[in-house]
Amino acid sequence: MLRALHVYRTYFPDPPGGAQEAMRQICLATSARGIENIIFALSPRPDPAVLDRPEARVIRARSWGAPASCDLGGLAAWRRYAALSREADTVLHHFPWPYADLLYHATRPKAPAVMLYHSDIVRQRRLGRAYMPLMWRTLRAMRAIVATSPAYARTSAVLSDPSIRRKVRVIPLGIEESSYPKDGDDRVFARIGLDIDAPFFLFVGVLRYYKGLDFLIRAAREVKAGIVIAGSGPEGERLRRLRDEIGADNVIFAGQVSDAEKVALFRRCRALALPSHLRSEAYGMALVEAAMFGRPRISCEIGTGTSFVNEHEVSGLVVPPENPAALADAMNTFLRDEALARAVGQAARARYERLFSGAALGQAYAELFGELVSGGHASG
Repeated sequence: MLRALHVYRTYFPDPPGGAQEAMRQICLATSARGIENIIFALSPRPDPAVLDRPEARVIRARSWGAPASCDLGGLAAWRRYAALSREADTVLHHFPWPYADLLYHATRPKAPAVMLYHSDIVRQRRLGRAYMPLMWRTLRAMRAIVATSPAYARTSAVLSDPSIRRKVRVIPLGIEESSYPKDGDDRVFARIGLDIDAPFFLFVGVLRYYKGLDFLIRAAREVKAGIVIAGSGPEGERLRRLRDEIGADNVIFAGQVSDAEKVALFRRCRALALPSHLRSEAYGMALVEAAMFGRPRISCEIGTGTSFVNEHEVSGLVVPPENPAALADAMNTFLRDEALARAVGQAARARYERLFSGAALGQAYAELFGELVSGGHASG
């Protein structure tokens, strides 16, 4: 049995994020193909140090701090990483985590290493410049580098660099459908005060600066339907104030929702709206979720993977960023024409099955791991 070691700064049950969910889905999808997955991560409370989860065995060391979202460990973390990498057939690092670069170069695992490149460093520009020499050393040492979409591989200044471009392989992020509850919790509609039969649009995600929710809230005034914002995050209070200030009474903040509540919302929404306007939104897993449930998507053209996941006028609509009028027009298109929304949703589901399903994800990573272990060329 091939053993894959996945490396990232934190993992469940610590507060989740997109990279952690991507790891979970890769592990679930490859486990179905006979691959044994082990996850190494740091945690401020690594007790117990070993967790057996459905997708993988999670082995944790203590995080002593997380300046600029970069968790740092101590000697125990170095020892644990070294031991795990010696036992692994292949090592998958998730970028960016500079501390993992130090772990890798200090131990130099014999197992072939691959980097899953989630996103360029967008916001931490000063620290990013300091990290550049180490980053390039690590990327050049990788046997393969995975980009999550053709668009990101093409538009990233890092991934398109001639010194590493030949190593880049595109494997879209995906979702194993069986990892979601079969039944939704319709009680969420009473909880948030929304008629279960009324049309509404849905946003799901962490409320962060790059999600473009200001523009969605401003667009809401021109849409005669509810707009449900599900999730929490650092922008939450400011966004609620904006809603109240401009009188967008049809915007409903649902707060953090359970998996079953999220299923209920996806199954009944007219469409998903992901108004992210900055390149920090490298992919948009909520777009994959919506496609899995056969819902059309509305997103913005920002030059990243979002317009690969959501193909314009095929599986949804893609509009200019920072444009409330364009967002409102797209929502009203699906609001006026329910048959169109249903047809586009069916196309989104077909695209999910072909590109973003657990079967597609598992096959792609199983092939990559097999090539690495056999000594073949992993670049594509």
